[in-house]
Amino acid sequence: MFRKLISNIPNSITCLNLVCGVTACIFSFRFSEMIGGLYGMEWVWIFIGAAAIFDFCDGAAARALHAYSDLGKQLDSLSDLVSFGVAPSLLMFNLIGCYNGGWEWWSFTTLMIAVCGALRLAKFNIDDSQHDTFRGLPIPANAIFWIGFSAWSTMNVYPGNWVTVAFIVFIALMMISPMRMFSLKFTSWGMEANLRRYIILAAAVIFFFTTGIAGFAWTIILYIIMSAFGSKSPDSRQQIK
Repeated sequence: MFRKLISNIPNSITCLNLVCGVTACIFSFRFSEMIGGLYGMEWVWIFIGAAAIFDFCDGAAARALHAYSDLGKQLDSLSDLVSFGVAPSLLMFNLIGCYNGGWEWWSFTTLMIAVCGALRLAKFNIDDSQHDTFRGLPIPANAIFWIGFSAWSTMNVYPGNWVTVAFIVFIALMMISPMRMFSLKFTSWGMEANLRRYIILAAAVIFFFTTGIAGFAWTIILYIIMSAFGSKSPDSRQQIK
C-alpha cells in the first residue's frame, strides 16, 4: 500500500499541472477584468507559470522515487497540452479579441498553437531520440513565449493583427519543425557542457530586469536562434545521438 501511494506522488503533481492549466483557460476569458487586484491576463500568466513548476516537479519526483509509469507519461502529455498549448492559445485568442473589439477571424488563428502543440507532444512520445535534445520548440517554451508576447502587447503597444498572426504561425510551426534544439535541463554544473544554458539563464535575468515579463518572449527567441546556429557547440555534440 505504501509503495502504491509513493508511486502516485508524481501523477498527483502532474494533476496539479493540469488544474493550473484549466484555471488559466478560465481566466483567459476574463482577460481585461480586474480580479483580486490583478487582471485576468495576469492570472493566466501566474497559473501557466505554476503549471510549469509542477511540470518540472513531477519529473523530479518520478526520478527521485523511481516511480516511472506509462500512465504518468500519458498524463504528463495531456496536462502539458492543456497548460502549455490550450491555455496560451486561449490567452492569445482573447488578446486579439480585446484589441479588435470582439472575436474576428484573426482570433481563430490562435488555434494553431493548440493543434501544433498536440502534434509536438504526440511526436515526442513516439520519438526515442528526444531524451537529451529536442526536435522542434518544446511546448513549455511555447507557453513562455506567449506570456512574454502578451505582456509586451499590453504594456507597450499591440503590434497589430498581421504581426501577431505572423508570430502565431511561426511559433506554432517551430513546435513541429525538425530543427534540433538543445535541452535547457542541467545534468551537471560544468561550464563547458552547459555554456548555452548559462547564456540563456543570464539572458532571461537581463531581459526580465530590463523589459519585465515581456523579456520571456525575447528569451525564447534567443533560445531558437542559439539552437539554430549553435548545433556544433560542445554541449550539443555530447547530446545528439
